Amino acid sequence: MRTTDVKPTAAPCAHRATVPAQARELAGRLAALFKRDSQITKRLNDAQSRLQSANLRLWSGLHPDALALLYDDTQPAGIAANGQIRSEVDAVMIDHLRNGADEQQLETAVLAVVQEIHWTIHHAFLDHQTASEERRQLAVDVGELAQQLTAALSAAGWTEHQSRNANVHDLTEGSGDHDPR
Repeated sequence: MRTTDVKPTAAPCAHRATVPAQARELAGRLAALFKRDSQITKRLNDAQSRLQSANLRLWSGLHPDALALLYDDTQPAGIAANGQIRSEVDAVMIDHLRNGADEQQLETAVLAVVQEIHWTIHHAFLDHQTASEERRQLAVDVGELAQQLTAALSAAGWTEHQSRNANVHDLTEGSGDHDPR
């Protein structure tokens, strides 16, 4: 089923197919499912963005050079060649070392940042997993309704090809794209 408003390229015909009430109702339900799919896709994209952002905060994990900052006075190790801080974790370590923090304060600050990033990743992953499962279940519902719609339109004289390529929004309004003859 097409959800766009683009009409198929076919020769104009004087007689338009009538759309049975059952097909209009099924098309309306399909259109609603397509709208729900769009909303789920937005949630998937949001969760993926949050995962990527949190991962960047770690810079690909704790770099071995950054770990040295916890135990040695090797502050330049957490700074990239261009002078930028490599990760949020590195930045916290450098800030605390520059402010004279002791080893326990430094570890506490680093663990707090890592814990916050961990929970961001965890929640984004759960959101992504939940939305993926909802989308999988939605696909089953779409498939079943599409099959029922194809059957309803075929019973009204539409060919299988015409039924499968019908625009659900047009069908909901009762207009058909194809002459069933």
